Amino acid sequence: QVQLVESGGGLVQAGGSLRLSCAASGRTFSSYTMGWFRQAPGKAREFVARITSTGHYTYYVQYADSVKGRFTISRDNAKNTVYLQMNSLKPEDTAVYYCAAMESGGNYKDPASYDYWGQGTQVTVSS
Repeated sequence: QVQLVESGGGLVQAGGSLRLSCAASGRTFSSYTMGWFRQAPGKAREFVARITSTGHYTYYVQYADSVKGRFTISRDNAKNTVYLQMNSLKPEDTAVYYCAAMESGGNYKDPASYDYWGQGTQVTVSS
């Protein structure tokens, strides 16, 4: 069982930055692929970014096209934490952001592939 707790959300002006953190419980954090998703009001939950587990020689990261070049996902296995650095924020980035952990393989863009979820943190970008 893994528990995930997000933090770092808030209100920011367009063009600003925020850094989200997701702290995980458990000793096997390094074995999980970690993802960030977001959900705006009235919309489906959508993929933002993911970072692979340390089972790989190097980390692999993928991003949604809408955030590529502006957001950066990273992880610190010593701290059981995954981060999402968000720069050049836009009003359309406004959403509740969730981190998620994937135990086994699957479509990393599909929320159904993830086994554990945090409670979410609100990000609001004003114009």
